[in-house]
Amino acid sequence: MSRPHRLIGAAVATTAMALLCTVAPSAASPGRDAACTAPAGPYQRQLEQHLGLPVDGRQSDADCRAIRSFQTEQGRPHPDGLADLGTYRAMLVVEATPNPNAAGNCPVESGRVACVDMDRQLLWVQKGKKVVFGPVPIRTGRDAEETRPGRHTIYWRDRDHVSDLYDDAPMPYSQFFDGGQALHGHPGDLYDGGGSAGCVNLTVDDAAKLWDLLALDDVVYVWGVKPGTAG
Repeated sequence: MSRPHRLIGAAVATTAMALLCTVAPSAASPGRDAACTAPAGPYQRQLEQHLGLPVDGRQSDADCRAIRSFQTEQGRPHPDGLADLGTYRAMLVVEATPNPNAAGNCPVESGRVACVDMDRQLLWVQKGKKVVFGPVPIRTGRDAEETRPGRHTIYWRDRDHVSDLYDDAPMPYSQFFDGGQALHGHPGDLYDGGGSAGCVNLTVDDAAKLWDLLALDDVVYVWGVKPGTAG
């Protein structure tokens, strides 16, 4: 190929790549002007209140678009304007972030404390009064297999643990604090409406960060009741 042809080929390739980069974002998420047709979701009123919308539990076009924008900002997959469980959990994280321990439920100690709030399904780590990690969303034990409340300490860590009770289910970044109950990553959906078998599930990314932060003998403090369980 001659030099002019090489230059033309390079220009065409550059233009094609630019077009791909331009098109990719719109394929990943709907544009602001795209129709928003999701119905009212189970957490409609909570999202309406959080977003400063009229709180009536009915989905309007403005509601749908505002919820969809919030989902996009929070990195929710497939933002569609539906006020579902995952969107509600993201809302709780946003509301808690300025001061997750405002109610004082997690003890303030000189060392690190992993605070497990089952009421709001949140976890954060504090050292003294300073929050050093989170809050992040979690999933605790389902009904009859609730995560045990109280003050615990991490007694065993296994980065690549698999369950010997539940068909070799992967439990990456496991940090055990009470018998078989551990903080660990969950490769699946935290927001499927169910619960764990007693462990505290996090996203794998959050579990990896928590693994790097915590150590043996660090405190795990659990309180509250997971919504939908008897406690």
